[in-house]
Amino acid sequence: MPVRTPAETIEAAEAAGMSKECRPLGRLMAGSALAGAYIALGGTLSLIIGFGFPEITASNPGLQRLLSGLVFPIGLMLVVVLGADLFTGNNALLVPPLIKRRLSAWQILRNWTLVWLGNFVGALAFAYFLVYVPGLTSAPCYADALSSMAVAKTGASFGVIFLKGIGANWCVCLAVWLALSGRRLGEKLLACEIPVMAFVALGYEHCVANMFFLPLAMMQGAQVDVLTLFTANLIPATLGNIAGGALFVGALQYYLHRK
Repeated sequence: MPVRTPAETIEAAEAAGMSKECRPLGRLMAGSALAGAYIALGGTLSLIIGFGFPEITASNPGLQRLLSGLVFPIGLMLVVVLGADLFTGNNALLVPPLIKRRLSAWQILRNWTLVWLGNFVGALAFAYFLVYVPGLTSAPCYADALSSMAVAKTGASFGVIFLKGIGANWCVCLAVWLALSGRRLGEKLLACEIPVMAFVALGYEHCVANMFFLPLAMMQGAQVDVLTLFTANLIPATLGNIAGGALFVGALQYYLHRK
C-alpha cells in the first residue's frame, strides 16, 4: 500500500491530535511519563555511544555528532510506534484540530502543560534511577561530556536557545509527520531516524531531551542550579519548540495541503 499523500497525512494528524486530547487524565500522564523516559533512553545511548570514543572523536567532532545522532532517535521511534505522549510532537499534532475548531485554545494549552510536566517526570526518573544510580555515565569521558554540555546549554543567550529550539522541533515534528504518512513499521522507523539524527548532529535544543541531559549533569556535579536550568534553557527551548512544531509543521502543513 503506498504512503499517504500530504492531504491524507493532514487527516491522520488531525485524528491523532484528537485522540491525544481526548485521553483520560490518568492515561495522558502515564503516556507522558513514558515518552519522557523513552527520550531519556535515546539520550543515554547518545551519551554512551557518541562520547565513548574520546581518543577518536576529539580530533573528529563531526564523528561524535554522527554517532550520537544515529542512536538518539530510538526515543521518538518508541513514542510514535507505541503511542506515548510527547510534548514536542503534540505541538504539531494538535494544531490541525485547533484550526478546524474541533479543539479550543484552552484544551491545547492544558494538554501541552500536562504533557510537558509528565515528560519531565519520566525523563528525571529515568536519569536518576536508570542512569545515575547504576553509574552508567560515571566514567570520566561521560562526566566531562555532561559538564561541557551543561555549560553550552545554559551559557548561550535566550535568543540563541530559542532559535535552536525552533530547529529541533521543526526536525522532530517533520519526523512525526513523515511517520504518519507511512503505513508500515519500517517506513515509520526510517521517518523517525533521519530528521531526528539531523537535529542532534546540528546541536539544536529539544526541551524534553534537556529534561534528561541537564538534570543528569547536575546530579554528576555540573555547576547549574535549578533556576538556571529553567531560565537559561528549558523555558527558551520550550518556546522555540512550540514555534518550530506548531507553526513550521502543524500550521504550515495544514495551510499547504488541506483539502
